[in-house]
Amino acid sequence: MTIARAAAGLFVRQGLRATRAEDIAHAAGIAPRTFYRYFATKEEAIAPLYETGAGRWVEAVRAAPSEASVPQALEGAVRHTLTPGVGVSAASWEWMRTLIRLVGADPVLRRVWAEVCQASDRALADVLAERVAARREAKTPGGLSPAEGDNVAVRTRLRFAAAVAGAAVRTATEGWAAGDGPAEGSQGPAELAVANLAALRHFPWDDIAAGVD
Repeated sequence: MTIARAAAGLFVRQGLRATRAEDIAHAAGIAPRTFYRYFATKEEAIAPLYETGAGRWVEAVRAAPSEASVPQALEGAVRHTLTPGVGVSAASWEWMRTLIRLVGADPVLRRVWAEVCQASDRALADVLAERVAARREAKTPGGLSPAEGDNVAVRTRLRFAAAVAGAAVRTATEGWAAGDGPAEGSQGPAELAVANLAALRHFPWDDIAAGVD
């Protein structure tokens, strides 16, 4: 994470193009060869910071109270992760604005961002499956048979829901970063993401929890 923070600081202060991998290595207190042991390009050095943000959102969904519905868990995780001063300090959001803006300006960084987002969606699908399984267990003690638990239709629905939820957060943060507005309030990333999550309002969570495919 030291290398990622060094890269982020340089990208924010002097720009992506003006920053060399050697500059990042120097700022991180390592030799260039050590940098290339971990990262193939300077853009990849920022991936751990993107991954940390994405992982914080997924873990917040997992940590939501067991009695919360999936929509409640998703909304609560969004507010926890994207509200300045709650999940991340308010000062960090201005750094994030710049780092997210850079994604749109550089194809390599865009690939890094896309890979992080795809991995986050897969992890979120697993968390949603855990929550749905827990609700099924509560409704039907003893759980499902292995065949039922491995139902392709259920897995596909949950992967779809995770992709939609991930897109709700991603487009909200990207939309906010493209402007100059504050990170709080109705135009902040948290409220924008919550509004986007309305796309899952009619998703059949209860049917899936009840074992209806």
